Amino acid sequence: MSARFVRFVRFAGFVGFAMFGTVAMAQSRAVTHVDSEKVAAALSKGGSILATKDFTVAGSHRNGPGQVEVHDHETDIFYITEGEATLVTGGTMVGGKQTAPGQHRGTDIKGGQTQKLKKGDVVTIPAGVPHWFKDVSGVVNYLTIKVIK
Repeated sequence: MSARFVRFVRFAGFVGFAMFGTVAMAQSRAVTHVDSEKVAAALSKGGSILATKDFTVAGSHRNGPGQVEVHDHETDIFYITEGEATLVTGGTMVGGKQTAPGQHRGTDIKGGQTQKLKKGDVVTIPAGVPHWFKDVSGVVNYLTIKVIK
């Protein structure tokens, strides 16, 4: 893959991320401003930034792998702000259990696609798709937007 193509895909992903978030915010009919200090704190430690019935925005922080997740009604959008991680998406969740209504956690993914994520990358994960931060190199901080359908 050429470097130019990779830059184009990243740019297109970010534009899609911005447009999707704008549409979700417009649907809420309220303008909300969150100051940079709260955003920075949420990104460095993890934590909620904003929550509505249509979407949530949170800072996420990982220093190790997580569990496999499947959300029945939430599309995840991740924007990596710091660090690197290996994300596995798709396939079939292994050892899955329902942990809350519409939320499932598991221990592994059989099959699926492995991707290396780094600062500046955006990834979208539609509702119902298994996903898992399988490996984290040091620490990874990312903005998480969950669009609820």
